[in-house]
Order: sequence, then C-alpha cells, then structure tokens
Amino acid sequence: MRIAVLDDYAGVARGLADWDRLGGEITFHRAPLADPARDLAGAEIVCLMRERTPFPAELIAALPALRLIVTTGPRNLSIDLDAARARGIEVCGTRSRKTTTSELTLALLLALSRRILPEAAALAAGGWQGLPGRDLAGLRLGLVGLGNIGTQMAGLGRALGMQVAAWSPNLTAQRAEAQQVARAASLSDLAAGSDVLSTHMVLSERTAGLIGAETFAALPEGAIFLNTSRAGLVDRDALLAGLRAGRPAMAGIDVFESEPLAAGDPWRQAVAEFGPRLLLTPHLGYVTEATWRLFYEDTVAAIAAWQAGAPIRRL
Repeated sequence: MRIAVLDDYAGVARGLADWDRLGGEITFHRAPLADPARDLAGAEIVCLMRERTPFPAELIAALPALRLIVTTGPRNLSIDLDAARARGIEVCGTRSRKTTTSELTLALLLALSRRILPEAAALAAGGWQGLPGRDLAGLRLGLVGLGNIGTQMAGLGRALGMQVAAWSPNLTAQRAEAQQVARAASLSDLAAGSDVLSTHMVLSERTAGLIGAETFAALPEGAIFLNTSRAGLVDRDALLAGLRAGRPAMAGIDVFESEPLAAGDPWRQAVAEFGPRLLLTPHLGYVTEATWRLFYEDTVAAIAAWQAGAPIRRL
C-alpha cells in the first residue's frame, strides 16, 4: 500500500508517530508538490496537513488509486468532500489542540506592543534601549469572533488587565455576558473602541473580506491589528493602506492568501515597507510539537482503523 504524507515542512512527521505499524510504502513530502496529480500517482492513502495542499474535485478525479484521505484537524475546507464521496473515497480527520493559536496571538501582541524585535535587533547591532513600549494593562481588546479561540483570548486579555469586548454576526448578549465580555453593536463600533483588534472567526462566504477599509479607519490612534485566523477574512490591500495612514499603527499577521509565501508576494514587500510595524509569522498558530504529535498519532490511528474496516473520525 502506498501512503503519501504531504507538507511535512519541518521534516518531523516520521519521528512523531509509529508509521511502521501500517506497513506498505510511505513517502514523506517536505516541500509543496509541484504537480500533485503527477506526484501522487498511484497513492492509495494521502495524509494532509490541514489546508496546506488543496484537494479539489479535479485532483481527486486525477488519482484513480486513491482510497483514503486523512487530514489533520477535525475539518478541512480545502477538500471537496462531495467529490471524494462520489468516488467512494473515505475522508477522516484527527483531534486538535485548543490553546496553540491563542498563545501565538498573545505572543504577537506582546512582541509588537513591547517592541521586542526591533529592540533585540538594536542590541545585537551594538545599541541599547530605543523607544518605550506600551503596557497592555488598561488597554481595550476587541475580538472579532467569540468562539473557542476568541474566548481564550478574552481570558488572556482579562488576566493582563485589559478591557475586553467582542462582536460577530451571531454573537448573542447571553454568550457575551457568560464570557464576561462586552458586546459591541457592530464591527465598526468594536474597532472604534479597541486599542487591539484581534480576528478569530471561521472563513465562509458570509465572512470573506469582512474586515476592510471601514474597519481600519475606525481604529483609534496607536491601535494594533492581529490576524491569526484566516487570510480571507481581511482585505489585504485595505490593511496595507491603513498601515500607511497609521490605522492600524501596527499589525501582526500569521495567515496568508497563498502559502508558503512566494518570493515576490506583496506581504514580503510590505515587510520592507513597514519594518517593525508589521510582524509576519509563517502560519505558526497551530505549529507546536505537542500538536504535531497528536496530529500524526491520530493520522496513523485513522489509517489503521480504516485498514481494519472500521474508519474513525469521518468527515
């Protein structure tokens, strides 16, 4: 049996689970596939790292040997599930850990507000203290979305002495009250009352491009914008224009329209333009050793269960 493990950027998949129990020929791909239909020809099982490699109907149709897809995480919007089902291909997922993205979001916020990267660079170059940073205590944290990660961010914000508010199209007064969060009347109102605006929503047709020029224009002076959710929620051009206008004053971004970023991607050019005001990280929100171990152990378990005729965690 031929098994392909895709997008193992760090080259750690083999050592984080007992792949040998599966038998067969297992290939670990570290780099994105140049031609997935060609590179996966003959593969019966394909293991995906979340949404790094899309699996549309065209690709599924081009892989006649394919019998099982396992994706890390409990869902993967880049897989055409209807096309897979029509072919009789089983699609399974894994469990996921809940705190990694909120931890990274806080790290971005602290790095920007306390100017950690430019100060570290100045020290390495022989300098010493530069401009003062900004305390988080007393600042207003606005959360676009109050799901699992948004709720975690609310708790982290309160622990640091921040005032927390939230908005989403479906946020009820009851849920906001239960999470000890003020409920904003609109996205613009949330932005206007936020020294830090952080995005934590699911991307859908309804939310695509939700955060744009109007939102950024409403931000107060000195505001920080964070997106560790999905790139499609934010109008990139509006964000870059907002940075030029000083609203937001700084931004931390972990998710991008096309990943990995190409050499000439506008985001890379923006880093050169905005310097320490724009902090980009290579989609690290869910990239931790504990998460990877869970992902790959569950992936192996899903394959073994399918081999035994009893698939688990079907999508």
